[in-house]
Amino acid sequence: MSEHPSKSTGRRPSMTKPVPPPAPRKAQATAKKSQAGAHKPHASGNKAHATAIQKPQAASTAVAVDVEAPEQESQGLAAGNDNKPETTSIDSLAVDIASLTLDTPIIELRKKPPRVPATPFHFLSLPSELRVKIYEYYFEENEDVLDLSPENYKRYHKRLGLMRVCRLLRDEATYFFYGTRTFRIFPTYPGKYFKSKRPLLARLKPRQRECLTSLELRLGPGWNAPPKGWAVNDALGLKDCINVHKLKVLVECDPSDNIFKGFRRSEGFYEKFSRQLLASVLEALPAVNAVEFDAWSSVKKSGAMMTGLFKVVTQQEGLSIQWGPDRGWTDADEEEEPVVTVGPDPNRPIETVPIQGFGNAHNIGLMVVA
Repeated sequence: MSEHPSKSTGRRPSMTKPVPPPAPRKAQATAKKSQAGAHKPHASGNKAHATAIQKPQAASTAVAVDVEAPEQESQGLAAGNDNKPETTSIDSLAVDIASLTLDTPIIELRKKPPRVPATPFHFLSLPSELRVKIYEYYFEENEDVLDLSPENYKRYHKRLGLMRVCRLLRDEATYFFYGTRTFRIFPTYPGKYFKSKRPLLARLKPRQRECLTSLELRLGPGWNAPPKGWAVNDALGLKDCINVHKLKVLVECDPSDNIFKGFRRSEGFYEKFSRQLLASVLEALPAVNAVEFDAWSSVKKSGAMMTGLFKVVTQQEGLSIQWGPDRGWTDADEEEEPVVTVGPDPNRPIETVPIQGFGNAHNIGLMVVA
């Protein structure tokens, strides 16, 4: 077998050019036979001289075979690639198919680039009155009172992203959003939100609480066992509400009514709790000057619940009492509803409904039992 060229010369192969791999044994044997047949020594020559010449020639032939083997493989691959069909692009296929159609040409499907206005709209160049009107449409919502509920994220999270555009938009949008809505001090949404120790007001930042202009205190939920989170403290942040000039008080029920008899925790418990809570809220608000009272239809103005709340407000200096739209109360005294009872006592009147067709209708009637 022939030796490797690097061993015959005694030099290391160059690292810049890769050394070709050794040829297979069959190729080396074939090269030796062909080389021996082509260069036979003359009869008159010396055998030792012929053998010395034959060895370097065999080594060079092996190197040539090694070099030619990769070249033949590359030529074979090139020839194989020439025999493969040429790949066609989608556009050329579309043109070929379109040429086969008679009337309707094929339109290439291309995505339309996003529409970008030639010149951006300068929103801040509008007058402030128009910008406020746009904020009104942007934050339009049916809910006038904001409470701690699971729907707040879905309603307002994306819209509040407008405040991250720039500092001017943040100031304007923050003041409009927090200044045109009423925020409930203590949550009334049932479940974990009702018993939360961090009401919605405590979750706001001081800068946001400064923009508030109206707060609501709803009394009635949890009348038998008020939550522990319904307490006025520094974490509630009422001292930051420097622009709140009106406090709305909405009463849902009056536990002093006879219908709650047997279900009350104790006599006058919730009425006392409501008076203390209202007094604490009024004391913590720095700029409040009016209290608006409203109630549901079952609450009486002359009941123990409302009279106790009125007394708390009148004891505070500089506070006025206003009336909400739901109950329709005024400064005049509430008209007492007629008592409907049944019995022989003449002091307990009986309501009768006259029957048509009888002349003496005031003597014949139907008793209405309460």
